[in-house]
Amino acid sequence: MTRSTMNRPFMHRYPVWPALCGILLLVSTGCRESAVPEPAAVPAEPGLAELAEFLSIPCVASDTVNIRKNAERLAAMMEKRGIQTRLIEEAGAPPVVYGELAAPGATRTLLIYAHYDGQPVEPERWASDPWTAVLRSGTLESGAPAVSLDQLPPGAEGDDWFLYGRGASDDKGTIVAFMAALDRVKASGGALSVNIKTLFEGEEEAGSPHLETILAAHKDLFQADGLILCDGPAHQTRQPQVVFGARGVMGLEMTVFGPNHGLHSGHYGNWAPNPAAQLAGLIASLRNPEGKILVPGFYDDVRPLTEADRNALAGIPRVETGLLAEFDLGWSEGAGARLEELILRPALNVRGLASGAVGAKAPNAVPSEARASFDFRLVADQKPERVRTLVESHLTGLGWTVVHEPPDAEMKRRMPRLVLLEWEGRYPAYRAPLDAPFSQALVHTLEPASGGSIIVMPALGGSIPMELFDRILGLPIALFPIANHDNNQHSPNENLRIGNLRLGIAMYAALLTGLGSAWDDFPQRP
Repeated sequence: MTRSTMNRPFMHRYPVWPALCGILLLVSTGCRESAVPEPAAVPAEPGLAELAEFLSIPCVASDTVNIRKNAERLAAMMEKRGIQTRLIEEAGAPPVVYGELAAPGATRTLLIYAHYDGQPVEPERWASDPWTAVLRSGTLESGAPAVSLDQLPPGAEGDDWFLYGRGASDDKGTIVAFMAALDRVKASGGALSVNIKTLFEGEEEAGSPHLETILAAHKDLFQADGLILCDGPAHQTRQPQVVFGARGVMGLEMTVFGPNHGLHSGHYGNWAPNPAAQLAGLIASLRNPEGKILVPGFYDDVRPLTEADRNALAGIPRVETGLLAEFDLGWSEGAGARLEELILRPALNVRGLASGAVGAKAPNAVPSEARASFDFRLVADQKPERVRTLVESHLTGLGWTVVHEPPDAEMKRRMPRLVLLEWEGRYPAYRAPLDAPFSQALVHTLEPASGGSIIVMPALGGSIPMELFDRILGLPIALFPIANHDNNQHSPNENLRIGNLRLGIAMYAALLTGLGSAWDDFPQRP
């Protein structure tokens, strides 16, 4: 394991945040109003006011002017805390906001990753301006009114209040929680137990197209002993979780072909090949009703669960019954297996189908083509290239000719069973061993701060390019999310529960002060 690369002095002076009590837009459920609360008479809760100000800067990666304002604002926030900061520039990319903060006596360096950009917005679908933070004394759905920041109760009563705005939970709220944790450590007279480096990215929601180049070009700068990705939601139970992996992903568009135009189904319905029916057969050959993938050899490379993985799964609260009710479902795939176990297996999701028309627009005709869209969720040790080979071999074995460019009329006449496969971007899964020193030290440090309720999750079901950091930087990695699971991430009316923000600050403070000593308590595995 690489020891600390922090080797130069840093400033340690940073003032407490000023009161940043902006005017919030008053809204009611389902409509937008022009009235605003009166400006706060007293300072709002530290952290909340700074987050509200940060949210006021539009943060879509393609908005180059405002995304740079975000980077500059974030750099200023860091410099207030004595973090030595620089903007890393790459042509065509928003700046990466890099920082270093040394801890006297620390022998380990922790790299913190988060992103400051957010998803694009459709303002007309929001109950309030997406770029104006709105505090509510409950959820929007419950009709909770908008209030000024200074009205937030200091105790548990305020935990179920919510701050609305694009980026509140994904991912600016997490960044501000980290900053507030630094303030808490200083105010309490505590000391950092690890040196800190930060990598705050500005185009994660655009797919991080430049991240690999930036990591490779500045590999030495980002060297550390461990990496924490600060993104994603807490567990569905509202308990905090620390996660040690994520599924990989790859996309596929599949098209099969029929006649060159729709044909009368009475005249040709049992003569002309029907691409919609053929596509349905292909889908049925790829997965069964319980979600098991039927492609030969697909599970051969899947990494088995370890004893530590199974022990972690056994300690996670069951959520399936509540989720079935929440989503109006009468059953679930997986033959009764629990959700957390299923997300440690690969998945093949049919994300869309298109052929002909339905309902009042449906013609009595054989359609000319049928198209399906898939995403594969991969697990540890599966390689996207291998998955592609297996899928194409499976289709070939069923008598189909695989092509990767749209066929012309001559090719369609010569080859009776053509399937067009258009593969999309992909990356592998990542899963860290739960019994590694870094993994054990994180759990040991975070569990007391969580009140003993920390959930240890071997991997998320979603896909995060953790493998990219592992491949280039070679660091042990974990994900520590703080946002509420029902935060409308990527949707209108994104929000952050105040209780999650408060607990996140407390847990980051515990992490910063306790991780270093805990890390040394767990010896390196042989």
